[in-house]
Amino acid sequence: MNGNLKLAIQKKGRLTEKSLELLRHCGLDIENYSERLIVSVRNFPLDILFLRDDDIPEYVQDGVADIGIVGENVIYEKQTQTTMLEKLGFGRCSLMLAYPENKELKKIEDINGRIIATTYPRILKDYLGSNNLNAKIIELSGSVEIAPSLGVADLICDIVSTGNTLMMNKLKKSFKVFDSEAVLISAASSLSDEKKNDMLNDLLRRIRSVLTARSSKYLMMNVPKNSLEKIINIIPSLKSPTVLHLADANMLAVHAVIPSNKFWSIIEDLKAAGASGILLLPIENMIQ
Repeated sequence: MNGNLKLAIQKKGRLTEKSLELLRHCGLDIENYSERLIVSVRNFPLDILFLRDDDIPEYVQDGVADIGIVGENVIYEKQTQTTMLEKLGFGRCSLMLAYPENKELKKIEDINGRIIATTYPRILKDYLGSNNLNAKIIELSGSVEIAPSLGVADLICDIVSTGNTLMMNKLKKSFKVFDSEAVLISAASSLSDEKKNDMLNDLLRRIRSVLTARSSKYLMMNVPKNSLEKIINIIPSLKSPTVLHLADANMLAVHAVIPSNKFWSIIEDLKAAGASGILLLPIENMIQ
């Protein structure tokens, strides 16, 4: 054992590239993993294990991996002894009920007495129970979307992101069962190795700086000096804006970090208050 922190991520699937992208934005130099099951980061004491996503919670629970990146849906379904350290903001999807296009499902009670195929029987069972519904659950390991056309089930309960797979199989989504996104997990008990705890805290700082930066933008503009107070009141800044003097004594430069989703709702107010030369720039990392 080399003493490195061990991180498990999906070997191949919708979370793989986004997980690696996040780690690279954290400044980690990751070699080309190709078909390898484990690689070491060149500039950080971290080993990355490439596993089936369904196996990640158990590997983390059992201490084979110290931490893991996996969808919330997998954690809930597996019911392992793990702790969520951070939501990662990617891999968002929903577990939804879907049924054939030529059928009708007007209200949730219409699924009573039906047969539902899914790879997430625990989540579906809890959903049915919480809504006082009674349906038969058939667990399938894959290709759930073809179950209605084969006459195996009346409906399916499966992960939906774009909905393209449903359309290809002439299914339409109906009721939402569970929302999910990628999360960073660790075993329920804290790491016993102090050095590994320090490594984890360092990695978490980096991840959180990237996540904060992704949800923020750097706003720059020139404003008339007599409009400064009005401009500052409009800006939904995370911190107090920076105000700089310009060559024109009647003008100031205002810089601020704002939530990404707020810019378009304030742009017209800023212009009306006299702001000009407005720039919105991405932020790579931000440590608060």
